[in-house]
Amino acid sequence: MSLALATLLYEWRRYMAAVVALAFSGMMVLVMLGLFTGIIHSEFATTERCNADIFVLPPKVASMVNSNISLPARVQPQIFLNPHVTEVRSLEESFGSWVNASGPGGKQVQKFVDVWGIDPIPGAVTLPVDYTDDQRGALVEPGAVAVDASNLATLGVKLGDKASVNGHTVHVRTVLHGYQNVDGIFIVASRDTTRMLSRGNDSGNGDTGPLMVRIDNPALAGVVRDQLNAVSHGAYRAWTREEFNRANENAVMSQQIVGTLLVFLTIMAILIGVGITSQTLRGAILSNIREFASFRALGISMGSLRWIVMELSFWAGVAGIAVAGTLTWLATVAAASAGLPLVIRPAPAMMICAMLMAIAVASGALAMGVLKHSQPADLLR
Repeated sequence: MSLALATLLYEWRRYMAAVVALAFSGMMVLVMLGLFTGIIHSEFATTERCNADIFVLPPKVASMVNSNISLPARVQPQIFLNPHVTEVRSLEESFGSWVNASGPGGKQVQKFVDVWGIDPIPGAVTLPVDYTDDQRGALVEPGAVAVDASNLATLGVKLGDKASVNGHTVHVRTVLHGYQNVDGIFIVASRDTTRMLSRGNDSGNGDTGPLMVRIDNPALAGVVRDQLNAVSHGAYRAWTREEFNRANENAVMSQQIVGTLLVFLTIMAILIGVGITSQTLRGAILSNIREFASFRALGISMGSLRWIVMELSFWAGVAGIAVAGTLTWLATVAAASAGLPLVIRPAPAMMICAMLMAIAVASGALAMGVLKHSQPADLLR
């Protein structure tokens, strides 16, 4: 065992503040990034959790965020011409005014809602895979809608209540979980119910929503995508599931407010981590300055002493990463129990671990200036 590691283990109380500062810095950035990512995936849960292998959107649309995603109806039969395609269905979308049916003395709620239309058929390409049979069966009823649990109070309803959308009566027949949308409120209905709710509000141009495509071999998604794009003649653009999901996530992350918050949090985490960690290491080294002076009296070079300090900071960084991982896991469990979407991905987690290690090493470099006080003559005082 190295001298630096033995010192850190034996005098762990002196270095605990540095470890905790690193841990909380990493956890703060990782949890906020995970929360943003989770919210994004909850917003697009209807498309991300479906059985589609390929998505077809208008040619100039980069994502579903703030875009016109309607396609001419003639595109759908063109997709069927590919021999690998086994199912093609559009994702219906409608907008309208929601008004709850408040009872005597109740509060009437009027909200603008986004209605997604799926096919409540077992194994349908538009049906999210996490729908239970009861949830799917509930949407078969005409006028039945599904509402995420986080939106029940906002819409002024509970399971079994009725309301109206665009003047049409609907009934809340099932409650979803993990389908929050920070940009607005959306409800889910069957394709027939969605079309009923949109009557009188569409333009009658025959357009459909984005197309969800299932193929006979999901491993060929990239090949089929290229084949579809090669014969599109500019009428549409095909995406694989991974490309489509990543494009939606990047579109939300690139929005100014989200990017600004993440940059601000990262800068704050770096400043807090470097400030506290460097001062903690500096104080710990000062408390052991006589030992360092003894090393110099024995002929150990200043360069070797600096290496000990850097190794101390390295092991402090390792401990900080371990504690940050534990705290993040606890935050994930707490978020899950509270119904908050929190998604921690390996790539961002590795980047934040590298950031914590860089903070620890930089803090060690800033604390090395204390070694100039380790003069052998001080041992004679």
